[in-house]
Amino acid sequence: MISTRGRYALRVMADLAIHQGDGYVPMKDVAERQELSLKYLEQILPALKKNNLVEGIQGKGGGYRLTRKPEEYSIGEVLRATEIDLAPVSCLAHDAEECNRRPQCKTIKFWEGLNEVIKNYIDDATLADIM
Repeated sequence: MISTRGRYALRVMADLAIHQGDGYVPMKDVAERQELSLKYLEQILPALKKNNLVEGIQGKGGGYRLTRKPEEYSIGEVLRATEIDLAPVSCLAHDAEECNRRPQCKTIKFWEGLNEVIKNYIDDATLADIM
């Protein structure tokens, strides 16, 4: 399941994309439009900045903006910047220990297939698609 953090990050990115012609967009404006807590957004922004998805400046006229065009961002890229893992089951998580039941697991192929479908879906969709 995608956490609140991932969902809000996607909403922030979409809002910035929609308002990209406005220059640097104050987060208080995004929070207001998206009906989100500014304090919570301020916790999400460092992950977006660290992954070079947004850039920001402080002070008068400050705010955030996208670093690229909306069609150049995959939804997967945004979610991976804010989510610990997107695997549908814990045994497929990137830091999961090898399961000793894997050789006889009857469901692992199903979960691997679902994981691939999710990965392809979020990587094929762009920020421009949801604007």
